[in-house]
Amino acid sequence: MYNLAMTLIIIVSILIIIAVMMQPQKQQDALNALSGGAVFSGQSKKRGFEAFMEKVTSVLLVLFFVLAVILAILSSN
Repeated sequence: MYNLAMTLIIIVSILIIIAVMMQPQKQQDALNALSGGAVFSGQSKKRGFEAFMEKVTSVLLVLFFVLAVILAILSSN
């Protein structure tokens, strides 16, 4: 069981790296970088590929956390 969880956490880790690298970059000037970007431009709702990649990344991160807790429990026994 430990080996299976270790294999899954390695696979999820690689998928997280790929998902983060595939997310679209946001071009920010100096004012947006200092103010967080939402002060003057307003928050726009993410759509399409950007929203999909955000959801995929969130799911992978939750899965990584769950697998890390499982590995901690299995290694303490």
